[in-house]
Amino acid sequence: MANSKQAIKRARQNVKRRAHNMALRSKVRTYVKKVIAAIEADDKSTATAAMKVAEPVIDSMVNKGIFSKNKAARHKRRLFAKVNALS
Repeated sequence: MANSKQAIKRARQNVKRRAHNMALRSKVRTYVKKVIAAIEADDKSTATAAMKVAEPVIDSMVNKGIFSKNKAARHKRRLFAKVNALS
């Protein structure tokens, strides 16, 4: 348990920031799942539309420090490859 005023405030901030970051991470997972669901349904137009929505969300997580640049690029590359592989 935190003993000083400074440590108490830092603990409070950490709880708040962790909840915010978890919500942002969950948001990305939701959009990625929408793309994957469209891919599994073999619907290229829906998958492309879902990818257009998901791409800026993934990019914004890099700017907010939730994902590293490489992790975001890796996710986007794999999703685009799956979308483009649809006939």
